[in-house]
Amino acid sequence: MTDRHGFRPPFPALPLVSTALTVLAVLAVSTGLTGCDDDSGKAAPTGGGPSVIAPGAPGEAAETLSAEEAAKAGERSEAEPNDADFAYVSMMIEHHGQALVMTDLAEKHAESEKVRRLADRISAAQGPEIRAMRGWLRRNGAEDGGGHGGHDGHGGHDGASMPGMATEKQLDELRAARGADFDKLFLTLMIAHHEGAVTMAENAVRDGRDTQVQEMAGDVAVQQTAEINRMRAML
Repeated sequence: MTDRHGFRPPFPALPLVSTALTVLAVLAVSTGLTGCDDDSGKAAPTGGGPSVIAPGAPGEAAETLSAEEAAKAGERSEAEPNDADFAYVSMMIEHHGQALVMTDLAEKHAESEKVRRLADRISAAQGPEIRAMRGWLRRNGAEDGGGHGGHDGHGGHDGASMPGMATEKQLDELRAARGADFDKLFLTLMIAHHEGAVTMAENAVRDGRDTQVQEMAGDVAVQQTAEINRMRAML
């Protein structure tokens, strides 16, 4: 396939390499970097194919890989999620589960129509996210731990160790609240809950490896940050 300038890339797409690596590979070819030394004085790989500049981890230098090496690196990344990936997914299932407990209560006890609509949006988003995360665990050979994501708000992890989780006392107060008092307490607890989810997502993006987990965590961070701002405006 050629672009609108008639340029035909001299190598096939690499489906298992990240988008960032593919873009950098195209830049390397189009600017004549293939086979040249980089700023560190380390020669790019030879072998007749294009080179790919792979960004290093924080504090580490970038590497120059051959297309074949980059493809293999991508395969390893896809196939080998690390402990941070598994921890994030397992804990976020439980974290989302507690949010569903709170949104269920909002359907029954909220006074404000805005609060009800917000609770509906949270429930509509986080229910499918729980199913997606459970599917990820199954595909990667991990068990869900039985109670994760259940509507009791508790699971196999120590909920108190996760940022933003409401205590059982706070949940009891929310269950007992009605009308405007419920609305205020719901927003207060849900803001803290979302802030905890954003922290967990940021940690997963920083420490995790799996591409799908990175995407899920990025979506959580963006969506829940927007909802935090919306809820603060409603208090």
